[in-house]
Amino acid sequence: IMSIDTTNIQEQICRLKHTVNKNCPDIIERFREIEAKVSEDIVTIESCIQHGKSVIPEIMYSDIVNNKVDNKTIESVRRRGTVVIRNVFPREKSEKWYDQLNHYIDQNGYYDQDDPGLDNYFSDLKVDKPQICAVYWSKPQVQARQSTEMSQTRSFLNRIWNYKKNSIIHFDPDRDCTYADRIRMRQPGDTSLGLSPHVDGGSVERWLGENYQHVYRSLFKGNWQDYNPFNGEFRTEVEGIDSPAVCRAFRTWQGWTALTPQGPGDGTLQLIPTILSIAYVLLRPFLQDVPEEILCGAVEGRAQAITEEWHSLLLRGLVSIPDVEPGDTVWWHSDVVHAVEHEHKGKDVSSVMYIGCAPLCERNMRYLERQKQTFLEGRSSPDFAPEDFEKNYPDRSTMEDLDELGMKQMGFSTWNLA
Repeated sequence: IMSIDTTNIQEQICRLKHTVNKNCPDIIERFREIEAKVSEDIVTIESCIQHGKSVIPEIMYSDIVNNKVDNKTIESVRRRGTVVIRNVFPREKSEKWYDQLNHYIDQNGYYDQDDPGLDNYFSDLKVDKPQICAVYWSKPQVQARQSTEMSQTRSFLNRIWNYKKNSIIHFDPDRDCTYADRIRMRQPGDTSLGLSPHVDGGSVERWLGENYQHVYRSLFKGNWQDYNPFNGEFRTEVEGIDSPAVCRAFRTWQGWTALTPQGPGDGTLQLIPTILSIAYVLLRPFLQDVPEEILCGAVEGRAQAITEEWHSLLLRGLVSIPDVEPGDTVWWHSDVVHAVEHEHKGKDVSSVMYIGCAPLCERNMRYLERQKQTFLEGRSSPDFAPEDFEKNYPDRSTMEDLDELGMKQMGFSTWNLA
């Protein structure tokens, strides 16, 4: 997959704006229509906040297993681009994982190691005790990723996408590739982990990358009603600018699994639960108040920033996730704006395992090839800063800890083609 040419980004931006304005002379009117539609979502969110209700859809894991999730709920998930799926794991199991993780971190002296520099994604971290622990291969993480519960949950979520067109399959919704990520152990009182609102998956790429232009073509051509955020076509081929802030796998959903009870105020996740926010973000730079060489909030090699200066309407819809219990999971579409509360005002550690959906496709299989080696050697996952803390941890996971499903998800054995 080609990385984007970064030599003359500003020139490319001016050229792009010129082309889009030529192809869609009424782009500003189109933006106003999107803005009106987004405003409806924002007003709904604000009214829910006032009434102390959560606008984020919730589903019981047992309803997924028993095929009881109704279409209205699925429509709501599609519109909000986010969902809380409850009781994916039994509470006792999740609490045990939390204890095991703490033991793993303490036993191996994680906090005593020198950190060779947290990746520049969290560039301004000045902290005594890291709140995101760069461990990838503990036994609880491996067990959770390869569990049937996780597999069924991801399959359900992947099927909300359009994963095939006629005979072309963009990705396999029922088979997942492990995308090994880290864990959060956020201490009460911590103010170091706050992340301002952003969208992962690159920034300038969304405008300048060839495959991203295909993904968003209806927006740039002015027929935004045709835009389907869940269309898998071209998504698996989008190219990023290589940097520690850019995910090189294809994720349909980002997600995490709660290991401790947490909710608003506990230094937890915030979301702007409208799937249309990306349409707003992409067309915002075409308004007259924006200098020609600027894509609002986009800096190459970084996540797409959502700022008061350019996106104040969206920011009114930023909400904290509802209270969750150990074993609950939270999911958000890869184009959904998210943030992390600045301060953990609660009394207990708020802990999660980051586990998303990276369905089987060419791109993710290529990623597995790179990730396999890091697993075998106990190094950091390929998308992250090479801190490699676990190399000498005697109790990290090895091949013995992978079950049959785990072997396939990690790329050590092949799926039988259905």
